[in-house]
Amino acid sequence: MSTVPVPYRVVRSHRETADTVTLVLEPVGASLPPFAPGQFAMVYAFGVGEVPLSVSGTDDGVLEHTVRTVGAVTDALHGLRAGATVGLRGPFGTGWDLPGARGQDLLVVAGGIGLAPLRPLVRTVLDRPDAYGRLNVLIGARTPDDLLYRDELDAWKRPYGEVVVDRPTGGWRGRVGVVTGLLDEARFAPGATTAFVCGPEVMIRAAARELLQRGVPPERIRVSLERNMHCATGHCGHCQLGPLLLCRDGPVVSYACAEPLLAVPEL
Repeated sequence: MSTVPVPYRVVRSHRETADTVTLVLEPVGASLPPFAPGQFAMVYAFGVGEVPLSVSGTDDGVLEHTVRTVGAVTDALHGLRAGATVGLRGPFGTGWDLPGARGQDLLVVAGGIGLAPLRPLVRTVLDRPDAYGRLNVLIGARTPDDLLYRDELDAWKRPYGEVVVDRPTGGWRGRVGVVTGLLDEARFAPGATTAFVCGPEVMIRAAARELLQRGVPPERIRVSLERNMHCATGHCGHCQLGPLLLCRDGPVVSYACAEPLLAVPEL
């Protein structure tokens, strides 16, 4: 783990949606240690600041970060082009613990930009299909224009995968509704399933409730939580959630751990 920024060069910037891009980054010199799916880096836009970003792809030292514009730093990162340099610290936090799910059916439930930290997980499972049971990929977005990784979605739909949008636009002919509505068609054995959930907190709670009702154990429901991370080393306390510091103890935790904390208003 590096706690000081290491220079990475932008190889390319791929536009995902109107406000979201995926940056492909290669190390200028020494690279950071390998990232596990679900971990994050602190990405520094020189002269502006840094933000925590989940790794949305890895390949032999090359990292991908999917960035949605929500403030000054992400706006600066959004505007970078090939050849620009950023600083990266990491890897930080807990991952999805795919090794602990070997032999289980897998249920991936993503909402909006929450698909980004789940993308490396899906890719890993597709590369090692014999290590896991059935893979289900359920994706929700506000509109068709907000869907990420469009060129990969068809491959993710086997053996079961589906995309649903809240508001159909532009001649959309797919599903309309909320992502939890897709659970009835997913193929999994609840007692032998590990679920991975990431998205808006209200979606996480709703998905977890549905999974619990279907018999998935709370310790087998893994959720990625978000709070305001500043230092990423567990010292500043900005990302505290009850007894947890999410940069150190998260962002991925079991729902058995998360449920009582998320039930406390404004915690």
